[in-house]
Amino acid sequence: MTIGQAGSAISTQAPHPHAADPQDEPLFKEQTLFERGTHGYTCFRIPAIVEAADGALLAFAEGRVDDCGDHGDIDLVMRRSDDGGETWGPIEIVLDGAGDTRGNPAPVVDHETGRVVLLSTWNANGDTTDRRPFVTYSDDHGATWSQPQDITPDVKLDHWEFYATGPVHAIQLERGDHAGRLVAGANHTWGSDRPEGFARGAHLIYSDDGGLSWELGAVDSIGDNTVNPQEVSVVELTDGTVYAAARDQYGTDHGNRAFATSSDGGETFDARFATIPDLSAPIVQGATLRQRATDAGDEHDRILFSAPAHPASREAMSIRSSYDEGQTWEHWNDGKIIHWGPAAYSDLVSLPDHEIGLLYEAGEGTSPYDEIRFARFDEAYLATGNDDPPGFPEPPEPGPTTPDLTRTSTPHTAYVRGDAGLTDGATPRHGQALALDGEDDHIQIPFTDALDLGGGDFSVGTWFRYGDSDASQVLIWAYGIGSSKPSFWIRAEPGNNRIRALMTTENGSASVASPQAYDDGAWHHAALRRADGELSLWIDGERVASATAPEGSVTIGREFGIDGLYVGRRMDGVQHLEGAVDDVRVYRHGLSDREMQLLATTNAPLPRDLVLRLPLDQIDPE
Repeated sequence: MTIGQAGSAISTQAPHPHAADPQDEPLFKEQTLFERGTHGYTCFRIPAIVEAADGALLAFAEGRVDDCGDHGDIDLVMRRSDDGGETWGPIEIVLDGAGDTRGNPAPVVDHETGRVVLLSTWNANGDTTDRRPFVTYSDDHGATWSQPQDITPDVKLDHWEFYATGPVHAIQLERGDHAGRLVAGANHTWGSDRPEGFARGAHLIYSDDGGLSWELGAVDSIGDNTVNPQEVSVVELTDGTVYAAARDQYGTDHGNRAFATSSDGGETFDARFATIPDLSAPIVQGATLRQRATDAGDEHDRILFSAPAHPASREAMSIRSSYDEGQTWEHWNDGKIIHWGPAAYSDLVSLPDHEIGLLYEAGEGTSPYDEIRFARFDEAYLATGNDDPPGFPEPPEPGPTTPDLTRTSTPHTAYVRGDAGLTDGATPRHGQALALDGEDDHIQIPFTDALDLGGGDFSVGTWFRYGDSDASQVLIWAYGIGSSKPSFWIRAEPGNNRIRALMTTENGSASVASPQAYDDGAWHHAALRRADGELSLWIDGERVASATAPEGSVTIGREFGIDGLYVGRRMDGVQHLEGAVDDVRVYRHGLSDREMQLLATTNAPLPRDLVLRLPLDQIDPE
């Protein structure tokens, strides 16, 4: 297979049999370099790292002053290590935002001169349509830096709007007619006034004078939304080809990673970007790095790729390898998971003795932006394999249950938690209901194959009753927590005077909300339906809101751990409902409008594709 062919299928491969000597003692060390809420910054994001010609490691990041958003008062900062990453100097400001945004670091070292070249972007605070690329450089290995020079006229076309360098290290070519050239990945948008919205593209820029001046090279700007390449990392193949690996930003082709190649040193692409469906990752930046090369005397070729491995959520920072020059890549479980928890952007650097440095965003709760860590490891560590993902919920503790009346041989076990008790139902024909105290009462239904709604249509609903309050209170929550975690939920948000529901897949989220909170102490029925590409919220049998539903699965990535369904709180133990719930149902199809009305008016049985029904008429002791 020719790697530059448009649309070439790229598959995963088995681990290389000679990736590392199994007798080597694995090396792994890790420390935090940038921590949220320290040194006058709300948070740090967007890591990039290079090794200077004197052996110093230079770790860059954005220091975000006011908040963790992508725009605002942002400085480009750096820490330096003179001992291979064992210890690090203080945080230094390389480019002061002074109220504006300095970011998207893309450093590279010219090994002919020793110059450290740093590409970045600038925009005025609040203006994201006029992003300008700059270059600054250091001739003393990062100790001091030149004044940044605006290279916009040289590398940005007039009709482009948003512009971003990297963010990841750039490279210096070592082979062929363009040896010595510096090449960096970048991306752009244009057409914000188009009816269908702005278009996205990617390009390369290059320098033949050690980074002092830059030229626009290869451009992919078709803009048909088949592939939307963004945030480009480049690596040189052993035949001198430039391999550009990109984030695919909601393109219509399957997969969130894409690639293109350039056979002329980055001046043109051989073909437009094509997706890599088998290289699973969420929509996120990733890094590539040449680790070994047979033409440099190594016993095999090896290119590394760092990015979260979960296909939809920013978690499980991984290192995966290609041993055939990017034609195939390891499956995540054949690679190495560095951190199972939340993780996002990253960069890689080669260290002496074939060791590797990884600078990456990570967290321990639900946010991947708590800190930026530096991990140092070797190939023996990469060969140690992975433990089972820790994300799977522990087997539920025994306790009282309430019956599931679906007509299956294996009904679900629904655990009644806290001191929840029975109360009068929504109407006399409902019988009893479950009263929740707003403190620890809730229902827990562990995940099963029957509850795996995947990418299909579904309907879920419950009766609810609650009183005046400003606190957000969950009616139903399923699968996961996090801004990109596949899931769905229905929540009362009386502080915003609404009932709100949200569904998230690997392709994005859709949110719908009612025009009022229904916090009057009376019984109401809430239902969420995904059907025919639409997500709709129904209250008391009436459609109150709808939105386009993203394609994809609400349970994708379940191999990394997935929870079940909770009634009356989030699965992490917050946002308890103070009130009552009755007759909880889940269907594996979109109910018709008439059926949605019948649920709220007659409590009709509607047994087709019913996978969970909790009438909440009784509580059985443990």
